[in-house]
Amino acid sequence: MTYAKQRPTDDVPLTVEQMRDDGIAVARYLQEHLGKDKVILMGSSWGSILGVHMAKVRPDLFHAYIGTAQVVNARDNEAGMYRQVLALAQAANDAPTLDKLAALGPPPWTDPRNFGILRRFDRKYEGLATDAPPKHWWQPAPFYATPQALADAEAADDYSYIQFIGLRGDGMFSGVNLPALGTRFDLPVFFIMGEADLLTSPAIARTYFDSITAPVKSFTLVKRAGHDPNQAVLDAQWTVLRDKVAPLLK
Repeated sequence: MTYAKQRPTDDVPLTVEQMRDDGIAVARYLQEHLGKDKVILMGSSWGSILGVHMAKVRPDLFHAYIGTAQVVNARDNEAGMYRQVLALAQAANDAPTLDKLAALGPPPWTDPRNFGILRRFDRKYEGLATDAPPKHWWQPAPFYATPQALADAEAADDYSYIQFIGLRGDGMFSGVNLPALGTRFDLPVFFIMGEADLLTSPAIARTYFDSITAPVKSFTLVKRAGHDPNQAVLDAQWTVLRDKVAPLLK
């Protein structure tokens, strides 16, 4: 809906820094609106990139940072996804997928379609190792299901994808390198990772997590979960909020 109300022109780029600052502005608004000294910062996938940037710049605004499906480094995450999908396809003797992966070749790429193609194979194999969420989770509410709202959502997806990937692999994602921001956090940090996540590998996230110093930190690995949320991920998030974060608020 934000895209529809404030539709940018094609020559207006999105930047991580711009969205980081927008996120901080939202957090400050919530503080004032709710009458709280701090709020809890949660980010998943793309949101986990913004979450770390926000937590590094303004840790004083947040009780804790919870990163789910935590991105770490664009090149490492992208290459890791390709390797893991390739290994799974080889183990399954999945000739059609292997042929398409060979045609893609390993990243980095300059064709913006390649990331989306690999993501389809990623979802295929994650689906075999995870429990699907209820279908109604992805059904839009009536207000968002009008022809205009659906058209706006599709246009927003197209715009954000190109901004994220770039026309020649030079979008926002290409510059993501969270460890380069520094590994000291001045607030508690909690990672929640699906065991079968191929896009944001738990192993890559664990290496980053182990390098972090924070007042409190914990790493949760969720069985039968992948990159996209399902009930097991929501249960893990609730457990972290209840058992890890809530005691910090007292």
